[in-house]
Amino acid sequence: MSAAQLRGKAAFIGAATFGCGEAPGYTAMELAAEAGRLAVEDAALKLSDIDGLFICLPNDFLSGLTIAEYYGIHPKMTNNSRTGGSAFLTHAEWAMLALDAGLIDYALICYGSNQRTGAGKLVSAQAPSPFEFPYRPNNPVASYALAASRHMHEYGTTSEDLASVAVAARQWANLNPEAFKQGPLSVEDVLATRLVADPLHVADCCLVTDGAAAVVLTRADRAKDAKKTPISLLGAASATWHTEIAQLADLSVSAAKESGERAFAQAGLTPSDIDVVNLYDAFTINTILFLEDLGFCPKGEGGRFVASGAISPGGSLPVNPNGGGLSFCHPGMYGLFTLVESIRQLRGEAGERQIAGAKLALAHGNGGTLSNQATCILGLPETV
Repeated sequence: MSAAQLRGKAAFIGAATFGCGEAPGYTAMELAAEAGRLAVEDAALKLSDIDGLFICLPNDFLSGLTIAEYYGIHPKMTNNSRTGGSAFLTHAEWAMLALDAGLIDYALICYGSNQRTGAGKLVSAQAPSPFEFPYRPNNPVASYALAASRHMHEYGTTSEDLASVAVAARQWANLNPEAFKQGPLSVEDVLATRLVADPLHVADCCLVTDGAAAVVLTRADRAKDAKKTPISLLGAASATWHTEIAQLADLSVSAAKESGERAFAQAGLTPSDIDVVNLYDAFTINTILFLEDLGFCPKGEGGRFVASGAISPGGSLPVNPNGGGLSFCHPGMYGLFTLVESIRQLRGEAGERQIAGAKLALAHGNGGTLSNQATCILGLPETV
């Protein structure tokens, strides 16, 4: 079977978030489990219906086993493979394959973290590089700062362009009652925050929050009977180019170029077809790189594109209407939240931030230091 033949064979029928911002007293597992329970409830299913579990947690490398025991269920399949924050979009890709093969009937993908009230800081699961560590980089921000610096050198991108990404995210967050960070934010405000790793300021960096998210998938034939509008998975692809940023051949191009091309090919769509975009914006440079590499603007034009207001409310391309990792939440790994927001937008459940008439959405996850990229394209049933 070719990748294109998998188009629309699986659909999302449940989605939920829980504990976004601060959730004192909860463990990472408890947060993930509650988000999962809510997503199963949203799908009008019982936990006992779930026979495929996909999860990875910041502090439990056997989390697939732990959550099965926590729920008291006996799934046919568990998967807690990690590619960083993109893991959950790769889980959707694997769930699509398992569902189509008839190995499982209902897949639950979930994640939770209490990094804010637990650790109080961003915790990395990546082993330090023996080649980079001697230089004492302040990772992960230092690695992304290298990419930002290179993009500036190659294409004339400015700190003001980067700041425009954070400003757009805040404008969207102000429309999302669940967003952790709200209030006014200007380009000047961003540039006035402390420099963390030149050229990235504090406001160029993602939040450190608690939070959890979950989605439920099933085969298209079962999805027809879902309580809510099923959201078809039209394309899914991932790509890994390196683990250490020093091994990225061109710091201004990410593996999103490859994952995006394959996901669009599977979906039979182009970037111009997409109504709403949800990107993993751990740092402001991410949004610029991914918009370019996924084909939403030419390479080198990303800075000017975001500075034009194109991705802000009222702009030509809605990007991260929930506020993203920069203003909504970022509990260690953000990728699953891009899927939840895409589903909510296509269902028409996004409230004041709803994109009118949205039929197609792109969700994109990033793992490591621009190391792994994963792209999913979602659509209403009429788009299959």
